Amino acid sequence: MSDHYQTLGVNRGATSDDIKRAYRRLASQHHPDKGGDKNKFQEIEQAYRTLSDPQLKAQHDNPSPFGSGFSQGMNNQSFNFESIFDIFGARFQQPHQQQQRRAQHAVMTLWVTLRDVAHGGNRTISVGTHQGTTTVEIAIPTGINDGDSVQYSGVGPGGMDLVITYRIHPDPKWVRQGLTLQTEHTISVWDLIVGCETPIKDILGNNLSLTIPPGTQPGTILRLRSRGLASRSSETGDLLVKVQAQIPTDIPQELLDHITQLRNQ
Repeated sequence: MSDHYQTLGVNRGATSDDIKRAYRRLASQHHPDKGGDKNKFQEIEQAYRTLSDPQLKAQHDNPSPFGSGFSQGMNNQSFNFESIFDIFGARFQQPHQQQQRRAQHAVMTLWVTLRDVAHGGNRTISVGTHQGTTTVEIAIPTGINDGDSVQYSGVGPGGMDLVITYRIHPDPKWVRQGLTLQTEHTISVWDLIVGCETPIKDILGNNLSLTIPPGTQPGTILRLRSRGLASRSSETGDLLVKVQAQIPTDIPQELLDHITQLRNQ
């Protein structure tokens, strides 16, 4: 089994914030959209998925004595804890006790992206229970928080209720604060000096226009209202944009001379 701490470059005493920062840095560095290696990116994803979940982290730190097959089942997002009782408990229960147990709901953890949270919509997933693996369709609630659980009535195998605990991957581009999202946007230093309208996209890819007032300082945070995440109650957060300056490398000498004169006045 690979060492997920080594994959993320953190020690075993790392805090959850340390793990999250390491994940964001490496995910941004190795993301396939930026020319990174897909297998390396997936390895980083798996490492964070394990170390950010207290239960999976405990299993990683203390491997199961029952072998790797048992541990792998615990890492599968369609795994259901009823399976444990099917393995170890069935021989000790009477038939009517098993029927009562099997009437209970199915439980699973589902990892989604921040864009899934923004977009919502339907998803087809696999649910494993004592009856086998079943494919069901569920609706991802918009604005769902990391760790929230949602109960879907009657959609599980055999008409059982399905309870899903949502976990959300940190995004290397977006930082979430409730329904508010923050990102960075780099523009020319000249645009910061004289001001401009600069194009920007929200998390769903919608084209927006951001007004840069003249004399804006690098690191300034500008706000686009109601362009963040939407909740199930139709409340909408804002989009915060931290503007950074890009210094051109081909500045004409006469302009440099003029700037030098102004600086020395």
